[in-house]
Amino acid sequence: MADGMEVSSQPLAIEEHGGGGSEMDAGGGLTDAQTEVLERCLHALKHAKNDSQTLAALLLITRLCPANQLDKPTLRRIFEAVGLNLPARLLVTAVRGNDNSSLPPHELLSLGTALLAALSTDPDMASHPQLLTTIPLLMGILANGPVSQQSPDCKVQSTEGLNTESSPANLAKSAGEGKKSEESEQKCDGSSEANRESSSQQSSPSSRLDEAMAADCYQILTAVCALPRGPDQLLSRGAVPALCQAVERNQTFSHEKGLALLGCLLSGKTKDKVWSKHPAELLNLLVRLSKDFCQAKDQPKLDMCAQLVQFLPPAGASLESEELKGVVARVWGVLRPMLQAKLTPRQIGPILRLSACLLDLFGWELVGPPKFCCLLVNRACVEVRMGLEEPPGNELSPELQHTLTGCYRIMEAAIEQACCQGVSETTAPPQSSTSSLSLQQSRQVLGVLEEAFSALMYHLQQVDPSRYGDPFIFATFRSLCSWLAEETSCLKEEVTGLLPFLIGYCRSHLQGESPQQGLSDWMAEMSVREEGGTWTGKEALRYLLPALCHLSAEEGPRKVLLTLDTPALLVDFLSQCWSSLKGKSGVGSSRDPSMETACSALLNFTVTEPERVRKDPCFRALEALLSEALPVLVHKPHLLVLAANYCTLGLMIGRLKSAPSGEASQRRFFSAALRFLRGALDSGSGPGPVEVSLGWAESWDEAAELWRLGLQALGGCVRAQPWITALVREEGWLKHTLAMLAQCSALPDQHTQGALEEALCAVAEQCPACKLEIGDMMRNDKGALSCMRNLKKSVAVK
Repeated sequence: MADGMEVSSQPLAIEEHGGGGSEMDAGGGLTDAQTEVLERCLHALKHAKNDSQTLAALLLITRLCPANQLDKPTLRRIFEAVGLNLPARLLVTAVRGNDNSSLPPHELLSLGTALLAALSTDPDMASHPQLLTTIPLLMGILANGPVSQQSPDCKVQSTEGLNTESSPANLAKSAGEGKKSEESEQKCDGSSEANRESSSQQSSPSSRLDEAMAADCYQILTAVCALPRGPDQLLSRGAVPALCQAVERNQTFSHEKGLALLGCLLSGKTKDKVWSKHPAELLNLLVRLSKDFCQAKDQPKLDMCAQLVQFLPPAGASLESEELKGVVARVWGVLRPMLQAKLTPRQIGPILRLSACLLDLFGWELVGPPKFCCLLVNRACVEVRMGLEEPPGNELSPELQHTLTGCYRIMEAAIEQACCQGVSETTAPPQSSTSSLSLQQSRQVLGVLEEAFSALMYHLQQVDPSRYGDPFIFATFRSLCSWLAEETSCLKEEVTGLLPFLIGYCRSHLQGESPQQGLSDWMAEMSVREEGGTWTGKEALRYLLPALCHLSAEEGPRKVLLTLDTPALLVDFLSQCWSSLKGKSGVGSSRDPSMETACSALLNFTVTEPERVRKDPCFRALEALLSEALPVLVHKPHLLVLAANYCTLGLMIGRLKSAPSGEASQRRFFSAALRFLRGALDSGSGPGPVEVSLGWAESWDEAAELWRLGLQALGGCVRAQPWITALVREEGWLKHTLAMLAQCSALPDQHTQGALEEALCAVAEQCPACKLEIGDMMRNDKGALSCMRNLKKSVAVK
């Protein structure tokens, strides 16, 4: 062995260790005799003059003091005496196949991995840079077996200057240096993949791992994975391709320990990253696991449901290949008879969770016949009712919470499909496997959904504010909101009675009163994305907003919402969203539909509760926000619908106010509003019907009604605040509108004509100069102006 590493050829296998590194527990006791021997060995380690003496002392320690009796302080003393350099050099020398070593490579690997496994039980040692440099070697051992294979592209250097070539998995960092550039890592990863490819084609008995070495390798990698940055450390060192290859080649413990390690890497925040980087390897692995699942017997099949969930790609991943569809279709084929069988609650949980994940990927397309779709929804709803209709105070186990969260997703998937179809026989249903549900089946699904969501409301009524940070409560709240977005007419009394909880829950999160870390982790796990996947506090209200639009339009629920100061909550939400939005540019300032929905709810309050609008301070704060935001939004075409909402909302509030002269902020808002409204229609280059302008055309379906309502509100503002007529002339709105109407032969529809006519009548009534200008234009009897009879009366034109 290079660098003076001369050891005898006696076997150095560590029997007590072999794969037992994970059995070490801190605080294990030693007898007095063992303690005395240990102290002598530690002294020998500390004063060893060469590797032979070091190995001899280590051998005595492992044989006389079993690993599970060594506590962490003792391990640390061993580490300080030996360091990580020795086991790292043992691995490197074994991989190089150095002829100077008197020990065979397999024994060097066995001893090196055993030492590292023991040391890795201490998190400080597991995170040591020198241990992390051995990860590619360990990956190569797990993927290819304990074979010697050289790769000239990557080098490793020990603290004693030992230069060796790396393994097939590429030791991309120095065993003595803590850090190298990521570029060198990537270079090594590339060569290792080529080596793994060539080696995977030749699987021989000599490449099989013995159990002790395999267990030690997995112990080290599992210890690293448990570190705060552990998953990233493994991912950057090629863990996923290596572990997938180990499973493909059926290496020792690859199914027992390798899949478990892969499952950890594919959970939470790293799942998207891993799938985007290694889609081919993971899809091949998923195909293999799905085939194993289809061939498994009853109990193993149930156990594999939870495993398959880990290895499905994240919802929304750009991986809609025919191969993936084939996997999902095969799995549904196995799940159908399982769900039709008699199952205990413990058995049905993993099946429902897997079903929910499959629905996340392809919806109802591959689920099966309508009868089975109904059964799936029914079983999910029954589990929810059984789980949530317990007496108050009963704690739900984590396993039950996990199952119910899966059931929620099945229910949510059923809402838009079956629920909307059941409302009307004439509505064309979406194309999916539920599109062939009969009307009776749709009503049955609606019935069981209603009972299940009644159970959700019952459960949420019992929730104490101290539990607002519980991810399961958020999952329950989120699912109920998906129902309320479609159905507020069902269970109206229960929904109204739950409003204090719903608004209080949203307010608590929006104002940052609830713990957020658990919710942030849950969002990452469930692929709920918000501003980079982090919890911001606005999520709860975002989910409730569609329901608030419906509820604020109904008198009974609206009165309750007003007692809960809901308008102020919505204004606070808009303010926070605008603060976030205005700090971004380009792609970062993308459209946020929830801001538009919040405007719609506020618009309902503005239309139905004028006295509240006049007196409530939150509406003054809203006016200030709109006067700041609209002049900016006018210049952002991709946010046109939001601008239309802001413009209309501000004008609807303005018509309720009376002021002798406009303040600076009011003038700024009305100037921007007039410029914005003016840009919607275009008379074109010649006579003919007026057209929607190019900038508005794409959004006209969403913005047209807001534009018309804004024009009507403009008329109200002019009557309430006559000073605005000066702006109408200054900003060119009147001149542009009259010229367009005179040139065009007709307007798009009667509603558009009515809105324009109402605004022009109000301007004519409040401004003599405007009245003259309009009258002069109308006397020429041109274009669409001649059709406006009410306007003719206002300006006294026959």
